[in-house]
Amino acid sequence: MSDADPLIVFAPSGKRGRIPEGTPVLQAARSLGVDLDSVCGGRGICSRCQVSPSFGNFPKLGISSERASLSEWNAVEERYDRVRGLKKGRRLGCQARVLGDIVIDVPPESQVHRQVVRKEADSRPVTMNPATRLHYVEVAEPDMHHPSGDWERTKSALESQWGVANPKIDVLVLRGLQPVLRKGGWTATLAVHAGGSGKSNVVAAWPGFQDASACGVAVDLGSTTIAAHLCDLRDGAVLASAGVMNPQIRFGEDLMSRVSYAMLNPGGAAEMTAAVRESLNELITGVAGDAGVERDRILELVFVCNPVMHHLLLGVDPVELGQAPFALAAASPMEAAARDLGLSAAADAAQAYCLPNIAGHVGADCAAVILAEQPHKSEDRVLVVDIGTNAEIVLGSRERVLACSSPTGPAFEGAQISSGQRAAPGAIERVEIDTETKEPRFRIIGSEIWSDEDGFEDAAADIGITGICGSGIIEAIAEMRRCGIVDKSGLIGSAEQVGSPRLVEDGRTNSYLLRDGSDFGPRILVTQSDVRAIQLAKSALYAGARLLMDELGSDTVDRIVLAGAFGSHISTKHAMILGMIPDCPLGKVASAGNAAGTGARIALCSVDARAEIQRVALGIEKIETAVEPKFQEHFVAANAFPHSADPFIELNSVVDLPDEAFNVSGRRRQSKRTKRR
Repeated sequence: MSDADPLIVFAPSGKRGRIPEGTPVLQAARSLGVDLDSVCGGRGICSRCQVSPSFGNFPKLGISSERASLSEWNAVEERYDRVRGLKKGRRLGCQARVLGDIVIDVPPESQVHRQVVRKEADSRPVTMNPATRLHYVEVAEPDMHHPSGDWERTKSALESQWGVANPKIDVLVLRGLQPVLRKGGWTATLAVHAGGSGKSNVVAAWPGFQDASACGVAVDLGSTTIAAHLCDLRDGAVLASAGVMNPQIRFGEDLMSRVSYAMLNPGGAAEMTAAVRESLNELITGVAGDAGVERDRILELVFVCNPVMHHLLLGVDPVELGQAPFALAAASPMEAAARDLGLSAAADAAQAYCLPNIAGHVGADCAAVILAEQPHKSEDRVLVVDIGTNAEIVLGSRERVLACSSPTGPAFEGAQISSGQRAAPGAIERVEIDTETKEPRFRIIGSEIWSDEDGFEDAAADIGITGICGSGIIEAIAEMRRCGIVDKSGLIGSAEQVGSPRLVEDGRTNSYLLRDGSDFGPRILVTQSDVRAIQLAKSALYAGARLLMDELGSDTVDRIVLAGAFGSHISTKHAMILGMIPDCPLGKVASAGNAAGTGARIALCSVDARAEIQRVALGIEKIETAVEPKFQEHFVAANAFPHSADPFIELNSVVDLPDEAFNVSGRRRQSKRTKRR
């Protein structure tokens, strides 16, 4: 290919390349190893290769994508749209041809290996006190001698029979109230929402006595993934959970890229708002379908998200979050009718609630983690790390709580990695390397069998081996460090230095051959660029935690809690080997699961919890990493594995790390191990 050929970039994989002008998108995807489905072989029949082109200026990707970069609709697409319908903005990958530089988003349903969003609901008990409750009322019949409206008599019944003071009724509910009362023989079941304002509002009505449950959805709206948990508002039970990739990834993998997109493209913020709202509607409809719950039973939605996602969900331009002093449009909790947010998958008058933001880049997701993990009630000093594209870090105890966010980027989730992908069946998720032979063994998502065990080949052939996800690359690099394949500075040694043919020359650096791909599936290498990407991400994470420790005047923490979908699936030992988190006894490092999602569920089920986090959030001390001079100092020191200055005494008491030093001349300094053997 020449530099004159069109450049195509696929999201969310990030894979890119130049292809001949006129190449169908499906063919381009296959040539670049992009996961794009097709059953009909490109005949325009199966529609599985649907893609969403993105247009505009993408500085992070180094590309400007024009509408003229794709061929016009052809007769095949027009026929398919007429007969079966294509979503707005979608094209058939087998029919659309590349004419210029273009960014193409592959939606989850078009991927052969569909995303496994590992954000399960935590089943911990919640003291129920929901904002929305059902009330059965008996309403007086109309009387010509004492004229009054049906709503006025219903209101009177609510007040006298349930003690609901001065209730209001949503206009959409009012439209159906009269037939409801007559069908129910002047009895009805009303859903009454009492929000933070203290006002009560009737948000749904059914004829007669209804024993069916009122439901709500707790949503963890992350930069990379969106998780939703459908809950019964009677007992807090989780009826169904599901997750999808955040469609905004095509506008930028990290938050600042999305802010930049909004700045550089007129209408860009509105475009991102529309994309996430459409995805939310599909997700809510999906969990309702899984649980067999009718749309009119979904009466409340609770959202937790970082400040940029918070603003885009509400339709607020996030431009101010892209520059100091990082001013929020609103820090306090927000309440709105779901329909005002374009969320039509819930009941007509369903209500939406967003937890409070804490600071410019410490958002409602951090508030939810605090609500779930309760560091403000802890007797000891606990560090809570919610690992994601933008990490939220909390440190504190009953005496004092501090919080910050740290821009770790998407490397932990498989992006920016040569063979990286998000967690899906076929992705390598566990890695072990033999200290003596340097030979690897690994496990893939979808199978519990290790690669050196009987039955692996059959299992892998059925599932496929597609790449390596975040937890896999963490373990791979940590194992390479443990076995002397990577030195303390993060440099990969050569075959001669390490003593293994698995180290292969890769330009001016070396790579480790994790899988040769001779039987089936791709050849998977851990490259020097992969190691550097993880170094940058882990250094940002450690530096954020260290800033909070400095503020408390402490070099240690008593215990560490890893939260988030990714944090729940990484090995604490391997995270410590890389220095992702401060040194701590491994027995004091635990996983909290999806703490932000748990916090959202707690807030959905309890107005008391909402009041608590609103009060606690006001007292949290915020540290802004972007303007802290010592952040860069801590970041640089944390580039080493595990650290250039911190001795990591607790880690060295249980793990032997070689003191390797590789240099560009190919010479190797004498290796020595730490005290314990």
